[in-house]
Amino acid sequence: MALDLREVITEHHPEDELLREDRIPHIWCPGCGLGVAVTAYIEALKLASAQIPLEKQIVVSGIGCTGRVAGYINVDSYHTTHGRAIPFATGLKVANPELEITVFSGDGDLFAIGGNHFIHAARRNVDINVICCNNFNYGMTGGQVGPTTPEMAITSTSPYGNMEEGFNLPYLAAASGAVFVARWTTLHFRKLRDAISQAFAKRGFTFIEVIAPCPTSFGRPNELGQGLDEMEWYRESCVIDHQANLREIGLSMRKDSKIVVGNFLDIERPTFLDRYQEVMKRAQAAGGKR
Repeated sequence: MALDLREVITEHHPEDELLREDRIPHIWCPGCGLGVAVTAYIEALKLASAQIPLEKQIVVSGIGCTGRVAGYINVDSYHTTHGRAIPFATGLKVANPELEITVFSGDGDLFAIGGNHFIHAARRNVDINVICCNNFNYGMTGGQVGPTTPEMAITSTSPYGNMEEGFNLPYLAAASGAVFVARWTTLHFRKLRDAISQAFAKRGFTFIEVIAPCPTSFGRPNELGQGLDEMEWYRESCVIDHQANLREIGLSMRKDSKIVVGNFLDIERPTFLDRYQEVMKRAQAAGGKR
């Protein structure tokens, strides 16, 4: 009997075990970069499974296009309210320190309504991983200008170009206290996957920015073409520099501007739970008297 390759491919996709088949097809637009980011995360999960069992892997997301990631990954996952993914993840980690928790959400969710939570979780060095898919706009609600929209970019609420500088996310993360900071685009798939693997192995607050195409809401008004065309823009514009001065890697749509990517920061410092345990020991030694 001849082997029907179409049937084999249909029934045995290599990522089936880590995707919720009942939720497929996904809602993302053709050319959207979120599928690439999710695949990089799934492959990093598989690589880490020898050290971190999948039953201890948790994914938390907020609201927006990237917020739908939690519904597609076949591990314990939580789709939280807008901007509250990080405090929710913090609660999970404090309640069960053995869990490996990844917040996987978008630039609007994490850095607009959720911005204050981000800086304080980094300051405390809470042992969670944060992956931010940055598509430069509020993609789900109409393509409005957001906190990471590059200078001079055109959006539905900045039709003549954004007059504001967007957040420089790696610089913000490092200045707030993160112990591992990276930025990659969806073009740099293997480097993104490996950076996520590094984050799994790191104790403390880790942050990875993933610059991802949004051909519908961002690429079209900025005449970047389809998703693959936007990735070609990444190829032409990206510079890998692991030693970059983070102050100087903000993003702009001005002519000849560069996108600096790399694994920028990898340091050690006590985590939130390390300090908590230290204080608990002091309290116990003092018999609760103070």
